[in-house]
Amino acid sequence: MAANLPRNMVFGSFAVAGFVTLLALLDIIVQVPFAGSTIMDILFILSAGIVGYLGWDAYKDMS
Repeated sequence: MAANLPRNMVFGSFAVAGFVTLLALLDIIVQVPFAGSTIMDILFILSAGIVGYLGWDAYKDMS
């Protein structure tokens, strides 16, 4: 059970990064969830990309 924890954390970071990207894109296109500024949405997408890359790099190191 504990052996799968790091792998589950990496998959969780993938899921969170994808969810943040989806919400930011939805906010840019439809302006539904937040109706906020586009600059913040772009920064959210960039930060989700960084988290996704770091998760991918960590997953690659585990294999």
